[in-house]
Amino acid sequence: MINAEVARLFERIADLLELSGENPFRVNSYRQGARAVEGLSEDLAVLVDENRLESVKGIGKSLAQHIREFIAEGRIPLLDQLRERVPPGLPKLLEIPGMGPKKVIKVHEELGVADIEGLKAAIADGRLEHLAGFGKTSVKKIADGIAFLESSGTRTPLGVALPIAESLTEQVGAIAGVKRVEIAGSLRRGEETIGDVDILCEAVDGERVVGAFVALPGVRRVLASGATKGSVTVALPEDRELQVDLRVVPRESFGAALQYFTGSKAHNVRLRERAGKKKWKLNEYGLFDAKDKALAGEDEEGIYKALGLPWVPPPLRQDRDEFEGKIDFDDLLQLADIRADLHMHTIASDGRNTIEEMAAAAKALGYHTIAICDHSKSSVIANGLTVERMKKHLKDIRAVAKRVEGVRILAGCECDILPDGSLDYPDDLLAECDWVVASIHLAQGRGGTGKLSATERTLAAIENRWVSCIGHPTGRLINRREAMDVDMPAVVAAAAKTHTCLEINAAWQRLDLKADHVRMALAAGVTLSINTDAHSTQDFLQMRYGVLTAQRGAARKRDVINAMTPAGLLKRVSGKRGG
Repeated sequence: MINAEVARLFERIADLLELSGENPFRVNSYRQGARAVEGLSEDLAVLVDENRLESVKGIGKSLAQHIREFIAEGRIPLLDQLRERVPPGLPKLLEIPGMGPKKVIKVHEELGVADIEGLKAAIADGRLEHLAGFGKTSVKKIADGIAFLESSGTRTPLGVALPIAESLTEQVGAIAGVKRVEIAGSLRRGEETIGDVDILCEAVDGERVVGAFVALPGVRRVLASGATKGSVTVALPEDRELQVDLRVVPRESFGAALQYFTGSKAHNVRLRERAGKKKWKLNEYGLFDAKDKALAGEDEEGIYKALGLPWVPPPLRQDRDEFEGKIDFDDLLQLADIRADLHMHTIASDGRNTIEEMAAAAKALGYHTIAICDHSKSSVIANGLTVERMKKHLKDIRAVAKRVEGVRILAGCECDILPDGSLDYPDDLLAECDWVVASIHLAQGRGGTGKLSATERTLAAIENRWVSCIGHPTGRLINRREAMDVDMPAVVAAAAKTHTCLEINAAWQRLDLKADHVRMALAAGVTLSINTDAHSTQDFLQMRYGVLTAQRGAARKRDVINAMTPAGLLKRVSGKRGG
């Protein structure tokens, strides 16, 4: 499928248009088009052949023509034209916190900066600090942002790596002679970013299996090919590569190898110490007694059982509290426990599906409740709803709710928390909603007079009776934008006191709250809400990333509002509202 490549090109067009000073709405049309293409389950080439391309929401006449051009010629002429006008290093500057399009254009035109290295030089020699519109505080933020990008750029987000690993695992499983195959490493532990992908398989003829692996479609480079291990790279966006290692192990060692290569290193050290106290030896080949007799190794459960331990779910293998008997592993939240999604968008704002379509997709997943939460008016770029449009939208949601059977539809909104701490909608409108997600989108740093810190703004929203949940509380974008400077202990304490939910935003770009904050929230008795922030029906599939994050924070079913019964969920929603 060419969908991912077209989505990447539309994002690059949007970047270049932004740097060319284009109308923000035209820029956003390409970003929406990228999301629409990325979320498709059908191949764009098929849609073109069947003349169904413009039936896709988010793909208008202009974008459809670009797709046809790409399929016919392998290029988009508009992109070629924009590349001639904009230096290739400038789009990367947009990823730096504090460097919006106007500032990027300014440093390019007045300082000759054309890439990150040029910007670093302008910081080092003081030119940037003396440029109008910058200053010492702004420059420090930019320097910190550059350091963040450079330190995070070598790791791949969970939501990018896992689908690639699953596809490769499926292909490896189809190779003749492969008995079983599993993903290992940090990816199996559900870490938010990973360095490379580790795959294990059981087979006898390792050399033949590895040979087939390194020849799989999609392999960009072969790094190694031997009798028990193969190493390749596959393509990632922005001309990056992801390393994938396959290890072939015999049946008797498969469980030991899976445990060993899953990690974490600290968890494995604790296991080896436990084995050492018994004069045993634990490694990737198995668990052995003092006379090198194999005690376990064929499966992971056998390793843990022999060491007197319950099997530890991979997301909890962190050497934190998994060895202390404080966690009931059987009670850990599972994806199957999720029966609701309480944050999603429709075509009323910047989503790609109707209320009915979102409800049908949720019903197909077995959900009993959803909350439609389109953007409030200040999110102009996301087609946020004015007060008048929102009132009509609430009526539309309730009309659909009466028609649709099998899933409860809550009428809600994602209401911006403004720089002065107020909310984007008045209380009387929020009171009409069943569920309100309050989020910070604009001015994520402290501003000037009248502008509060992110912590102050969040606390003000939490105190509002009608706010049900704080959405993506730290505002981070993985590998792209650092979290806001939020006093999370204060936010957690306030949420616990007011019975306000905190969100684990399951979109792979966010995973916010992160696992450490999940633990903090649970310790304080806060109820979590795991939501996909879906902008299409396909986005519902990202729920698993939020569940993995919750598992790493040791969340149980009873800690999560989406896992409650319909009656329990409604009771929890109405609790803060005093009804």
